[in-house]
Amino acid sequence: MRTAYSVETVREAERELMARLPDGALMQRAAAGLAAACADLLGRVYGRRVVLLVGSGDNGGDALYAGARLARRGAGVTAVLLAPERAHGGGLAALRRAGGRTVAPGDAEELVSRADLLLDGIVGIGGKGGLRPDAARLAEVADRSRAAVVAVDLPSGVDADTGEVRGAAVRADLTVTFGTHKPGLLIDPAREYAGSVRLVDIGLSLPPQAELEALQHADVRRLLPVPTGESDKYRRGVVGIAAGSARYPGAAVLAVYGALRGGAGAVRYVGPAGDAVIARFPETLVSDRGPKHAGRVQAWVVGPGAGDDASAVGEVLASDVPVLIDADGLRLADRDAVRARTAPTLMTPHAGEAAALLGVPREEVEGARLASARELAGRYGATVLLKGSTTLVADAGGGAVRVNPTGTAWLATAGSGDVLSGLAGSLLASGLSALDAGSVGAYLHGLAGRFAADGAPVGAHDVAEAVPAAWREVRDA
Repeated sequence: MRTAYSVETVREAERELMARLPDGALMQRAAAGLAAACADLLGRVYGRRVVLLVGSGDNGGDALYAGARLARRGAGVTAVLLAPERAHGGGLAALRRAGGRTVAPGDAEELVSRADLLLDGIVGIGGKGGLRPDAARLAEVADRSRAAVVAVDLPSGVDADTGEVRGAAVRADLTVTFGTHKPGLLIDPAREYAGSVRLVDIGLSLPPQAELEALQHADVRRLLPVPTGESDKYRRGVVGIAAGSARYPGAAVLAVYGALRGGAGAVRYVGPAGDAVIARFPETLVSDRGPKHAGRVQAWVVGPGAGDDASAVGEVLASDVPVLIDADGLRLADRDAVRARTAPTLMTPHAGEAAALLGVPREEVEGARLASARELAGRYGATVLLKGSTTLVADAGGGAVRVNPTGTAWLATAGSGDVLSGLAGSLLASGLSALDAGSVGAYLHGLAGRFAADGAPVGAHDVAEAVPAAWREVRDA
């Protein structure tokens, strides 16, 4: 599992480690890893032109020491000092001893235009509130350059803890981060600025409770429901789907499709799209008597394509089994009814739906995804899966937020969310917690999207069709 820790936690771990190490040893570890990553990216170091963008913090020191190492290997290294009087003294001396030189920001543009590699050491992980004017101008110059851009620990201008970007920021091709991932490296919009991420182990001792978790194949494999010789369709779980309407019958079909691929033993469908569902999936158990009289289920999915039918949402929320609420169901669900539930609830909004529930502009949710997911989970007392470029799963009880590492931009297609709802609902019915069902569902859905698209446009039904391949990929890894 990949984990990310807050700035406060990282700083405390660094202080504890530095107390046990010789003065400057921790920075030298970071600089060695940073220089090695730069050398790998350059391929050949001798004769290459390297420009360091250096601020006044420890990130500037890391950049200067790494630049000194590259200079000793024959690179031409120049440091652009934003605050010469506050530059890291030891790093600056090391660079000059190695043959590197320094210039003021006003001389940076021509240097940057001819550089092979730019090293961004402007602002460290403690930076807040966007870049100051001089630093913002350097970020813009770097963005116009054809050089490879390497960020030290985190791209300057992004918020390490939240992933927010307020104004200009450095766009890196590679971010070399130290000790652990920071949340901003895993969450959009900041993630888009980080490029590839390389983690350098510097020996930090971190607590077991992380700020963010990103499941990997091995983690998902341990959670996948697997039938045994004693299993029958009821022991494997029955998921109920209350979805669709006369206007949106396809939403019901796609939610059922996702559910059938999600490992449950049977799928019960309730709603006005029964004919469309049974025509496509004759194995579905179809009822037109409403959720309350549909028969036994281990979990419900309610809302995809439901239109304005609040009665089905109310009946499902009154049940004593886990419930997944999506799409129209999010708008129709009474918050007090959700909070009053004793069984788990999983809500799966996209940014627009989350914004409506929170009463804020969509742009606010998209710019502060982590805070928005946590806020919504707290308000409703539910687990929230916030869909989007970075899908997050936040538990109402707090703890680490899960960030989904799979997916493709081609998943932004009509009906894709309906497939995810059925898939995650099926996992709920199989016995997974709301947090695990949402996380595993998003992981498989994202992987299936990659397989189905393969770099080309894809439809939601293609994604559902590719779920078994994604499941096998995880199982066999």
